[in-house]
Amino acid sequence: MNLMMLLEMAAEGLDDRVAVGSLDGGLTYRQLYDRAHGAANRYRAAGVESAVVCDESSPALPIALFGSAWAGIPYVPLNYRLPADDLLALAERAGSAVAIADEPNLERLGRLPGVSSVSAEAFSADPAAGTDGHASPGDWNMDPDDLAVLLFTSGTTGSPKSAVLRHKHLVSYILGSVEFMGAGEDEATLVSVPPYHIAGVASMLSSIYAGRRIVQLPRFDPDVWIDTVEREGVTHAMVVPTMLTRIVDALDARGGAPMLGIRALSYGGGKMPRPVIERALDLFPITNFVNAYGLTETSSTIALLGPDDHRVAQYSDDPIEQQRLASVGRPLPGVEVQVRDDDGTVLGPGDVGEIFVRGEQVAGEYREKGSLLDADGWFPTRDGGFVDDDGYLFIQGRNDDVIIRGGENMSPGEIEDVAISHPGVRDAAAIGVPCREWGEKVVLLIVADGDAPAPDELDDLIRERLRSSRVPSHVEMVDELPYNETGKLLRRVLREQFAYLGDDPTD
Repeated sequence: MNLMMLLEMAAEGLDDRVAVGSLDGGLTYRQLYDRAHGAANRYRAAGVESAVVCDESSPALPIALFGSAWAGIPYVPLNYRLPADDLLALAERAGSAVAIADEPNLERLGRLPGVSSVSAEAFSADPAAGTDGHASPGDWNMDPDDLAVLLFTSGTTGSPKSAVLRHKHLVSYILGSVEFMGAGEDEATLVSVPPYHIAGVASMLSSIYAGRRIVQLPRFDPDVWIDTVEREGVTHAMVVPTMLTRIVDALDARGGAPMLGIRALSYGGGKMPRPVIERALDLFPITNFVNAYGLTETSSTIALLGPDDHRVAQYSDDPIEQQRLASVGRPLPGVEVQVRDDDGTVLGPGDVGEIFVRGEQVAGEYREKGSLLDADGWFPTRDGGFVDDDGYLFIQGRNDDVIIRGGENMSPGEIEDVAISHPGVRDAAAIGVPCREWGEKVVLLIVADGDAPAPDELDDLIRERLRSSRVPSHVEMVDELPYNETGKLLRRVLREQFAYLGDDPTD
């Protein structure tokens, strides 16, 4: 297995079809294959250990990705938004490298020992510049255990870890979830997620294998997103919840006219507020919506809530079917999911515990820690959740975010779900702050949708749906909640910001 298999098959079957960019002037599949060949020549001539990319989305990304697979070195996309010192520290951990970089980081990266830097524009135009040719067509290594991609975690609780994805993991994911050449010639996917996120890598690989043209949006802006969809004839897209929220707001600001060109819209990476997805279903009336749940360590998606479930929930009067909009659906074929308690006992439907996953696409490995798979191949996701009677998976947040009040573990997700069900709540976050008597107490942060609900209304709603211990000690109204660029709620920021609501144990 090697990622180059995917591009080779597509280039042979599609040849002159545009793979990346606009129909007028974009890279064809054959041109992408040839430029990956040139990139492999550059990497081999330089004798480097990795291919580092530090830039916004551009044609340089797929060239660098497939070129690295050809040359037998890992592809290492870095967050170009990081402060200079943090960025350089990650680049040093990648070892000797050819670094494809934006202008602000071009010189910085080039000063590192063993690193030669080239601008993304120059690399895209001539990825083999300065070489005499070292790679031959088809001479890539087919060892499935070769390292394909290194992705650094966000590092919100310490130094970022580098997740290891091998060729067998990524190829298994693509072969198990994408139909080869299944896309029509008129289909195009808009990639607006960050290139250093697993969704950015997976979208490139899946689009190439399906034969779907890739349209890249370097920086997300909801109005630019809408205009790009219409101008480029985009039929497929993937967004994180915060992006979809802004797209919905932008469409409403334009008069609320429906968008009819998008055939499929997937979302994931964070909790989707139910009012947002319900409004999106109205604004995209013929679009197939998919909620995709996955992790970097699982090579992207492991569970899907499909289009039928979305439309059934939209029009159903059945509370169980309506509630499934809050789930991430069922596991993909070839993926197994278990929910376990703290002792490792597998739990039944409805019982909340830690989610474990197993399958060919699951890597579960870090350079710093090695493999975290247990003896039977199960990976602990550190996400809490449960499976209902029909096999739908519900995510209730990271285990690190659990609120412990009086020795009782509380999932912030269950409190947030109830709060968001109130028509006056657009978004919500529950956090724990220190409390002398109980250890922690619940603080609920609310983004109002129109007229803000009274705190007593939310207290009564939570007490009715859950139990009195979940009722927040404080309800605070905020203009917005902090999310990172991949849609993750930054609870750490909220805990710091609202720590003053807790009891100081030194008093």
